[in-house]
Amino acid sequence: MPRPSDNPPAPDSETRFESFVQDKAFPCVGAKAALVRGALETKTLGNLQSNADDLALWLALSDFAAQLEPGCMVVQSFVVMFPDTPDLSETAFEHALWARLQGLHYIDTQMGQQWSDDTSDDPGTNNFSLSIAGESFFVIGLHPGASRPARRFDHAALVFNSNAQFEALRADGRYDQMKRIIRERDEALAGSINPMLRDFGQGSEAAQYSGRQVGEDWQCPFSARKPVELPLKPDLPLPNEPLMKAAS
Repeated sequence: MPRPSDNPPAPDSETRFESFVQDKAFPCVGAKAALVRGALETKTLGNLQSNADDLALWLALSDFAAQLEPGCMVVQSFVVMFPDTPDLSETAFEHALWARLQGLHYIDTQMGQQWSDDTSDDPGTNNFSLSIAGESFFVIGLHPGASRPARRFDHAALVFNSNAQFEALRADGRYDQMKRIIRERDEALAGSINPMLRDFGQGSEAAQYSGRQVGEDWQCPFSARKPVELPLKPDLPLPNEPLMKAAS
């Protein structure tokens, strides 16, 4: 019988995510290409239900946004994993996801960042996308309790994809081809078409982030704030907004 010290260490979050993307059944060919070409950046934090890592995530996303190349032939993606998150229902995961996005936005406003000019800050509109450091992102939530197999990773994770890059792909025709392949593969994997799929400008993008199937009456639990004007004037009080509380 082998000693405990002889057992190989469990694979880390990044290794497990790479295996998840490399699986033949995984439908997103864009993610596969990004992984192969080194365009998929990963970061491991703690618990999605806690705000403890919001600043670390904001800093990492800001660095990622600064390095984006809109005309890049491969979609660059940023993946943050939260291996300390307990298994959640789809509703609880959705709540935690939006708590983190709201926390990121709060930090964004305190850093004086304006919302991206390319998209709306109103999640009820057809051209909403999350804005961080002036860059608009489409967010994809992954977790063990996801009903769609393509979203079912072994712990909570968020994928941030640049909308500017998607627009570049649309401009030269690559986006429609990639979208068709991904949807065909997703239908083959799940046995049905994802009912939440919408193209940009057709319905709420926000409703797609968590992966939970929602109805037309769904209300996004996100509200945009005005950015703080920097530098702060010495005769003005500091903003008196409480820090985001950890989602329960």
